Amino acid sequence: MRKILVVGAGQSGLQLALGLQSHDYEVTLLSNRTADEIRSGRVMSTQVMFHTALQHERDLQLNLWESQASRIEGLGVSVAAPGSHDPGPTQRVIDWVGRLDHYAQSVDQRVKMAGWMDTFVQRGGQLVIHGAAVGDLDFFARTYDLVLVSAGKGELVQMFGRDASRSPYAEPQRALAVAYVHGLGPRPEHPVFDAVRCNLVPGVGELFVMPTFTASGRADILFWEGVPGGPVDVFNGVKDPAEHLSLTLELMKKFVPWEYARATKVELTDAGGTLSGRYAPTVRHPIGRLPGGGLVLGVADVVVANDPITGQGSNSAAKCAAVYLASILERGEGEFDEDWMRATFERYWETARHVTKWTNAMLAPPPEHVLNLIGAAGQVQPVADRFANGFDDPSDFENFFYEPEKSSAYLSSLAG
Repeated sequence: MRKILVVGAGQSGLQLALGLQSHDYEVTLLSNRTADEIRSGRVMSTQVMFHTALQHERDLQLNLWESQASRIEGLGVSVAAPGSHDPGPTQRVIDWVGRLDHYAQSVDQRVKMAGWMDTFVQRGGQLVIHGAAVGDLDFFARTYDLVLVSAGKGELVQMFGRDASRSPYAEPQRALAVAYVHGLGPRPEHPVFDAVRCNLVPGVGELFVMPTFTASGRADILFWEGVPGGPVDVFNGVKDPAEHLSLTLELMKKFVPWEYARATKVELTDAGGTLSGRYAPTVRHPIGRLPGGGLVLGVADVVVANDPITGQGSNSAAKCAAVYLASILERGEGEFDEDWMRATFERYWETARHVTKWTNAMLAPPPEHVLNLIGAAGQVQPVADRFANGFDDPSDFENFFYEPEKSSAYLSSLAG
């Protein structure tokens, strides 16, 4: 029986560990926290997962909360009029919602990761609670057939060098602030179905509002992405959850009053329901070299970390885990050597490159043809629907989003 070590108990690490376990591999999972510590800790992400990623979970019978989590059936975009927030109330120049072909869902990762960790142990997996260092991996690489690193922060990530050719940004492009709340009112434009709402405020940042399922049931996520140094970049150093929520609401009242109008009675889901920070979007080389000569393979956001502006983190992690699982199974008894590791990552990059290109494009000021496209979505429903479904399959943006000629041809085809 082949022995595999998975370091890190997030979306990709746990999905991979449980997938390998279901195929009778001897899997050890290394986590720096217990399931109970994860459950009672701070929120970790916003994790709206679209159809393809959800299907990877279903394939492994890991969709344990599907009947409880809200079905997200649409994705809406609002754009504030430039400068309309100063002075006077902000107006929307664009406002639409696209319908998804298949519903999306969001489950608080504290609930999911803790539940999956318990499932892994119940199914006979070996769970080790230990914050691994490079020295630990040097030892493990000699005792396991393959070591996979899916812990996206800390010392271990430094083993994987930055790929400058695939990483256009050296600095964080947004300041991030998340609040999980109860008590958000329905959106009047679509009160009968749930949707993710993307509110774009030119020169300021973005507010995302999305349903989720947490330990206390249905909740919503208020997620600010602020341009660094701008008026939304005010959460650094804020430790008090109540102050974090108050700042979130003040900014909503000023910049997106149509969202604030339904948030006047919200309260935090729990004391751990806030999160803030920033990081530079980075693609890294996939192979880590250990002091003793061993090799380890980076997984998901260890090697491809995108800004969450396009909501792709958990989706990409699920897709990466699925690709790696297939590659491991196909390898059979063959050695997990450097060539195999590189080929496995490039197989994932075929998917991930579309996410990285799209996300990096969305971080920059939109060119005129993209503004025209987003505006057209408010007039032509198929454009809104196609844009919404691109969140599930970002490769489709190649066909109509990046190049003015393709965008124009697409809109002309609908007019004809």
